[in-house]
Amino acid sequence: MTSTDFAVDVRGLTVAAGATTLVDDVTFRIAPGEKVGLIGESGSGKSVTSTAVMGLLPDTLTTSGSVTVAGSDDNLLGRSDARLAKLRGSAMSMVFQEPMTALNPLMRVGRQVAEIMTIHGTASASEAGRRAVELLADVGLPNPAESAMAYPHQLSGGQRQRVMLAMALANDPALLVCDEPTTALDVTVQKQVLDLVLRSVTQRGTGLLFITHDLAVVASVCERVLVMNRGVVVEEGPIETVFTRPKHPYTRGLLAASDLTATDADGRLFTIATAAGYDPSRLSASEPGVDEQPAVLGVAAPAPDRPTTESAASPAPIVSVRGLTKTYVRSRSGLFGRAARVDALRGLDFDIHEGERFGIVGESGSGKSTLLRILSGLDQPTSGEVNVVGTSLRGAKEKDLGELRRALQIVFQDPMGSLDPRMSVGDIVAEPLLNPANLRSGLAASPAERRRLVAEMLDHVGLPATSVERFPHEFSGGQRQRISIARALVCRPRVLVADEPVSALDVSVRAQVLNLLADLVDEYGLTLVFVSHDLGVVRHLCDRVAVMRDGEIVETGPTKRLYESPTHDYTRQLVLATPTLQHTLEHA
Repeated sequence: MTSTDFAVDVRGLTVAAGATTLVDDVTFRIAPGEKVGLIGESGSGKSVTSTAVMGLLPDTLTTSGSVTVAGSDDNLLGRSDARLAKLRGSAMSMVFQEPMTALNPLMRVGRQVAEIMTIHGTASASEAGRRAVELLADVGLPNPAESAMAYPHQLSGGQRQRVMLAMALANDPALLVCDEPTTALDVTVQKQVLDLVLRSVTQRGTGLLFITHDLAVVASVCERVLVMNRGVVVEEGPIETVFTRPKHPYTRGLLAASDLTATDADGRLFTIATAAGYDPSRLSASEPGVDEQPAVLGVAAPAPDRPTTESAASPAPIVSVRGLTKTYVRSRSGLFGRAARVDALRGLDFDIHEGERFGIVGESGSGKSTLLRILSGLDQPTSGEVNVVGTSLRGAKEKDLGELRRALQIVFQDPMGSLDPRMSVGDIVAEPLLNPANLRSGLAASPAERRRLVAEMLDHVGLPATSVERFPHEFSGGQRQRISIARALVCRPRVLVADEPVSALDVSVRAQVLNLLADLVDEYGLTLVFVSHDLGVVRHLCDRVAVMRDGEIVETGPTKRLYESPTHDYTRQLVLATPTLQHTLEHA
């Protein structure tokens, strides 16, 4: 076969930034209809490789080697933008991680889909408009004719990703590149988008290059996988072979860190550094006692020997919620429009006991974030009673929340959005100590004592003492999350609220942060409220789980029971939609 017989043919691709090599001698081919995954940690070279294939590298980088796509026998490296523009959207297309940055916010989505066809001359303006509606229907948008008239901000994240897929497939490209297309999506929406991508490329015979750090996702979509580390493809082959009999230590480490069903003798998740004790062949064998529960194959087991709420509950709950409601009234649209009433929370009742690890799961829009804001004293309930660490929050003024601000701390999803880029790490971690309630308690009455506590806390989260003088941008994503955890725990709170704290992290860093959280919760005797859409993470870390949907708690109970024997249909849907390596490989 010649290079033109492949959807893409990459030979000896090398990309450098000055003297630093970002991608080194990468070679692979993707046949028409073949689905290939590209996996590795952040900084491994995945995105640089895909960007080079699409001809989107900045001029500051130098390249060598060759990239050829079907329909062209030219080497695309170094070609002019005009030449590459003719191929992008026709011979090759890309679906990005965040559609809001790729879609024009000022243009209706139907027009954006149609524009792809008119620019490449594959349809007239009228034909493109009609075809755009058909494509939106093909990707499963409700009321496609109406959806075509919507602007991107009027669609949900999953719907915007469907629009991106419609645009990418508009001209039946030979190659589709998907760069982390489902990272920001809920598990049920993720499954819908993955099924859609799989069906679309299969029907069209499109070659697929699927980039992700989620090994379970790539196993559910792809037939073959390339493993990258530090710019080099260290291993490649069929999914089942690479994932159950890996040859390279780095691949073994990725598998170990991805597998939330496996822990070491101390109940800690494996990381790339500790992967030597992990047996990847277990992924191809069913776990004992699971066969009668096929819906929950491969979902993580809770850490061993951790007392459940029934055996360890304290007499008085540290968080008590009764009849909680929250209603928002959206402003009128137009002069005669009616104000819209949104019931974000509808009659919630639950308790969290001191020392408990309490998980909250649910899709976007389920009310998780609204609930956290109320529990944290950042928003007021419309009705009902909320008591946290002895403070009644309904109607409370800021002056009444001093004890809450000391006793409850939050770790957010995106540390870069919650860390002041102009403050040093030492000042960031010390900031909660300046809370008036902490100063009154004598926790850190002097600057010297505050410096001591900051140094101690940074050491506990695994950061060097020199970190105090540096700034957030000088750290990796996992290190920034450690800074956030240090800041939250420096004032010795009783309750730690973690809002999707690992969803943006690579699998190895995720395992490190989860191990750190578990250690610190035990060491400090914290009550943990952990919010996530990743059911495997919640099951590994939490004792009890509440499942939220449309502002209600539809099911709550001990983690093991809820995951293995869910009673509500929605809970079953969430469990079924969560991809796991073991389940995927067993049913391949």
